[in-house]
Amino acid sequence: KYGTVGAVALDKAGNIVAGTSTGGMTNKRYGRVGDAPIIGAGTYAANAVCGISATGHGEYFIRAAVAHDICARSTYKNINLQAAADEVIQAKLVAMGGDGGIIGLNPTGEVIVSFNTTGMYRAGINSRGERFVRIYAEP
Repeated sequence: KYGTVGAVALDKAGNIVAGTSTGGMTNKRYGRVGDAPIIGAGTYAANAVCGISATGHGEYFIRAAVAHDICARSTYKNINLQAAADEVIQAKLVAMGGDGGIIGLNPTGEVIVSFNTTGMYRAGINSRGERFVRIYAEP
C-alpha cells in the first residue's frame, strides 16, 4: 500500500536471493502488471553474479529488463556491479524516460545502490557487519 519493499541477501553457502513487493502505482490502470513479479525486470538473482531488487516506473523496468541487464553487463563486460548498475539506471533508463533505482548485492556481500530520483529509502549490512540507512544521495 505504501510503496516498494525490496530485499537482496547472501547466505553462508553463497546463495544470493532477491525479492520485491510493491504497493503499486498511484492511479494505475485496472489490470496493470508492474515489474515486481517479472523476473529480470524488477527482481533477479544469480549466485555467481548478483541479486537485484528494483523500484520505479515498472513499464520502463520491464522494457529494459533492468535487473537482468545489470547482472548481464557485470558478467559480459567484466565490470563491477556498481558500474553495471549505474550504466543501466543512470544512462539507459534515463534515456528511455524512466525513473527509479535498485539495491543490489554481489557474491562477496558488497551492497550497492543506484537511483536516478531525488531519494530512495534503503538500508543494508555488508559482509563486514557495517550498516547503513539512507534516503537521499550521499554528499
